[in-house]
Amino acid sequence: MATWTTKRVLITVRTYPVPAQKNIEVSCTAGVTKEGEWIRLFPVPDRWMDDDKRFVKYQWIDVSVTKARQDQRPESYKLNVDTIRVGEHVSTVDSWRARKAIVGPLIKRSMCEIRKERDANGFPTLGLFKPREIKQLIIEPDSSEWTLQQMANLDQTMLFHRGPSEKLEKIPHKFKYEFVCDDPECKGHTMSCTDWEMGQSYRSWRDEYEEEWETKFRDTYERKMISIYDTHFYVGTVHRHPKEWIIVGLFYPPRPVIRDLFD
Repeated sequence: MATWTTKRVLITVRTYPVPAQKNIEVSCTAGVTKEGEWIRLFPVPDRWMDDDKRFVKYQWIDVSVTKARQDQRPESYKLNVDTIRVGEHVSTVDSWRARKAIVGPLIKRSMCEIRKERDANGFPTLGLFKPREIKQLIIEPDSSEWTLQQMANLDQTMLFHRGPSEKLEKIPHKFKYEFVCDDPECKGHTMSCTDWEMGQSYRSWRDEYEEEWETKFRDTYERKMISIYDTHFYVGTVHRHPKEWIIVGLFYPPRPVIRDLFD
């Protein structure tokens, strides 16, 4: 029998939703517990949740969870959506100081270090680090349509829950970052980024700027991430491909002008 417990979690990661067979559509969601540990919450059918259960990034929630049985990653927990209690939002004031205080102790030196630790110990499967150099944002074309199976999943109905007003849109691009991390042996990385904000930015700016959407997109997610922000990458492994890492979120306070918690 599953053992359920209540955890207090600061949400730091939300990926763009994808169709899921048992849950219609889900977003990979992760955060930091009150005790300062990584946690992955699944499934989170964000657009299908009641308004009083929905939350945004950097918002505290209290929720009943149990260790995931079909996901062997140590940080993965199944949540009971109906038990979510939404709490306060951690602001960006003072160069994100309050957010840095929470996630700062979890920052690793490099992607290479995180991967080596995972390979040796089986964990972590979530991490946060600052790349030494972001070389470029890669935008690749992708199918604009879900597969037939994915479409069938999206056509399901969830009992006792109000459905979203529009069907989940497939983003017709893949976003990747090419970077070098702060490890003397690093040969460079190219990793997909599934951050929720990037997907939503594409949808918004495509409608606003039409053919010029990529100019605005690159200005934010390439130029500013490289030259304006103190960019860090949230990363995680893929459930069905445990040796594969992807960027699941971006942490981008303004670059510090004086010594602070990240020094």
